[in-house]
Formats: sequence, C-alpha cells, structure tokens
Amino acid sequence: MGLPSSGGTSRIVSTPRERAELLRLGVSFDHEIDDLMQVVTPATYKKWLRELRSCRRNRPAGRPRTPLAARNLVIRLAKENLPWGYRRIFGELKKLGIRISTSTIRNVLKEEGHFPEPNKAIRNPPIPWTTFVHANMESMVACDFFTKKIFTLRGVRVAYVLVFIHLGSRKVLCSSSTYHPDTAWVMQQARNAMMWMNGEDINPKFLVRDRDRIYPDTFEPFWSDVNVRSIKITPRAPMANTYCESFIGTLKCECWNHFMCFSKDQLDYIVRTRLRHYHKHRPHRRVGRYNSVLDENFIPKTEDQVRCRTELGGIIRVYYRDAA
Repeated sequence: MGLPSSGGTSRIVSTPRERAELLRLGVSFDHEIDDLMQVVTPATYKKWLRELRSCRRNRPAGRPRTPLAARNLVIRLAKENLPWGYRRIFGELKKLGIRISTSTIRNVLKEEGHFPEPNKAIRNPPIPWTTFVHANMESMVACDFFTKKIFTLRGVRVAYVLVFIHLGSRKVLCSSSTYHPDTAWVMQQARNAMMWMNGEDINPKFLVRDRDRIYPDTFEPFWSDVNVRSIKITPRAPMANTYCESFIGTLKCECWNHFMCFSKDQLDYIVRTRLRHYHKHRPHRRVGRYNSVLDENFIPKTEDQVRCRTELGGIIRVYYRDAA
C-alpha cells in the first residue's frame, strides 16, 4: 500500500497493482466485501469495479489540452498574417472545419508570445520581410558590390563590380570592373542599370541594397527621381539581400574561384562569358518557369545526339543536341 496522505488522516492511497489484487480477492466473495475489507471503503471498491466492467481507464483531471496540430495551425496563421487577431483566426479555422473557441485561441497566442489582438491604431502594421519581398518580386531590383583580386606588375589590386538583379525574372546586369569605385563611376552604373531595365521591360518600384559606404550620397536621390524607393537592409544581415548574395556566391563558386586574373579586361571577359551562359543556357530552379531556363524562347529538343561545348577552358560546359 502507498503511504497515508498528509493531514493526519488514516486514508491509504493504493497503487494500480494493489487495486488489481484487491479486485482479484473480491471475486472469491462475489464482491460482497462490506464487512470483510477494511483497507478501502465499499464505495471506493464499487467504483473500481464499475470502471473495470466498463473498461474505462482513469483519466487525468481537468480539461483536455488543445491538440498539438490545432495549436501549430493557430501559431502559423498568426505568424503569417500579423494584422489578424484571434477573432479573425477563429473564423479562418471555422472555415477549415476546426472547432476551437476564441478564448482558446487567445490563450494559445499568449502562451506563444503573440499579442492576441493587433493594434488597430497602426495604419500600416509591419509585415515579415519575406512576405514583402515575395509580394513585390516583379517590381523589385537588388544590387550589391563584389570584388576580385587582380595581380598586376605593380602588385595586387582589388577590382570592384556592381551587380543588379531583377527578382522576378532573375535577369542580371554586371558592370565593368574598376579599381576606383568613386561617385562618378557608381552613378554611371546606376544610369546604365536604369537603361538596361527599360530595355528589358522591367518597371522597378523598390531597390534593395546594403549600407556599403561606396554608395555616394547622390545614389538614393537618383532612384527617387525615377520613382524607385531605395530600401537599405539591416546592418550585417546579408540574408535580407539573399537573391543578389546567392548570385554572387554562385558566380564565385562556379567560375571566379577557378581563375587568377591579371587585368581588368580578363576579369570583364570572364564576367561577360559567365553572364551570357547564365541567361541563355544555365538551368534555373525558380518555381513556375517553364524548362527552368531564363531564356523564355528556349525550346528543348528530344532527338539527335547530345554534344558538349566548353567555354573558359572547360569551366563552363554547355550540353545541346545537333540541329536537325
């Protein structure tokens, strides 16, 4: 038997094994134990007997906890839709056939650190950066600098290249390299980028960039004059400019790291060749693009022999089929 309960009473708390043994002994007396068993009261014994006959198990006291799947869905809706309050989430769950009270939803949000009701006084409540980017991909352009060491007769020098990428189509413009990215050079690349976007039928509304000091003070007013809002990402947060960073990382990994450059002309030639391959031949994994190739006029062939054409000494390989 278990130990007597606190408070000085003679009540004994039995274990499940002890209950089963008492019920086994009670079978011999046809469960008539009113004057025979002094360990528990007859009422308690009859309760055990009813539970045994009905195959019921002791359930924990209190209200059952909200299912984990429902809690996760509530949290997901709250995170993906910051302006929604618990009443709005209740209606969405009801539409999905999930019955949860508004008080339960409010409690779940409080436990997870989400305010149940957003501040209606805020005219434009904040939205996640990822949601903002995905909603404006067709009108968003990102830019960034990257560098390459050039080995010259005067020593090692650093060349700068400015990249612009349209998030919707993944089309890229790379500037010519320079050793001195001064104000005149940066502004000329900005004008070149604007002409390139006009030629590609790209209508930008947002320009995402980091806080590099190379950008002159006239850079942001230039884009404001053409109705493009310049958005500076958070310091030391390259993932906020992930599309541009991803392109630069791929360019370095698949091409630049295999070369030692000895002049800016060599560097520019490598970049032009790689960019031509990127736009015309390199498969892309963007969702929704047919054939996964940036060139929308590309038509795959299913016959004839497969050939291979190399560029940049074999660093770039293009596979194709012979023309009919």
